[in-house]
Amino acid sequence: MTFELKPLSPEAIPAALEKANRYRLLNEPGAAESICLDILAVEPDNQEALKMIVLAMSDRFGKDYAVGDTHYTEYLSKLTNEYQRAYYTGIVYERRAKATLAKGGLQAYELFATAMDWFEKAEAIRPAGNDESILRWNGCARVITRNNLKPHVSSATDTLE
Repeated sequence: MTFELKPLSPEAIPAALEKANRYRLLNEPGAAESICLDILAVEPDNQEALKMIVLAMSDRFGKDYAVGDTHYTEYLSKLTNEYQRAYYTGIVYERRAKATLAKGGLQAYELFATAMDWFEKAEAIRPAGNDESILRWNGCARVITRNNLKPHVSSATDTLE
């Protein structure tokens, strides 16, 4: 059975954004993502909804939900602010790294390093007085150090098809 989704009224978008954020804080990323999809159906370029859906999707990494890279990269690419695009891309990699670390850590170092690269890009173009990318970079560095993470060394069997 297929359902035709009911459209959200444009006037309801601010309250819907608040509700999506509340669901994220209640550890209900699926509900937050659904609300963001409703908002984006009405306002495809709504920057707050785009950031929120990326965060909701990355909230799911550690919960064994399948989250395809193409989904969140599509939303990241629609962020019009270059700083925010770099910063939120870093967050996605950081969260994937933490989820990977929790499951045994294979290639967690590389994911943290990629997150740190994105946070450095964000740092270079950050607004004055905004050091959130530095805080995130430092957090990644501490996780790598505390867990004694090292780059993954591939063996000959890793390259066999």
